[in-house]
Amino acid sequence: MTGLVVKAIAARNVALSQVQNKLSRFSREESGATAVEYALIVGLIAVAIIVAVTLLGTNISILFSRAACVVKGGTWNSTTNVCA
Repeated sequence: MTGLVVKAIAARNVALSQVQNKLSRFSREESGATAVEYALIVGLIAVAIIVAVTLLGTNISILFSRAACVVKGGTWNSTTNVCA
């Protein structure tokens, strides 16, 4: 009977040792952290692009309309933003 108890304790110690080794390797591995950092960077760049397009969108549209008007030989009215 004591031999069975000793084997059970030894098996439990081996299982705990394997779990400890896996947890140790998991905590040292940094590839997951790198992926999260890249995702945050991409998200911040996307927010910056959206803000820039939102703030400059109307001005850029007017700029291109004005350039098209001049190319066609028209006169740009900056008060109403219409080509005459």
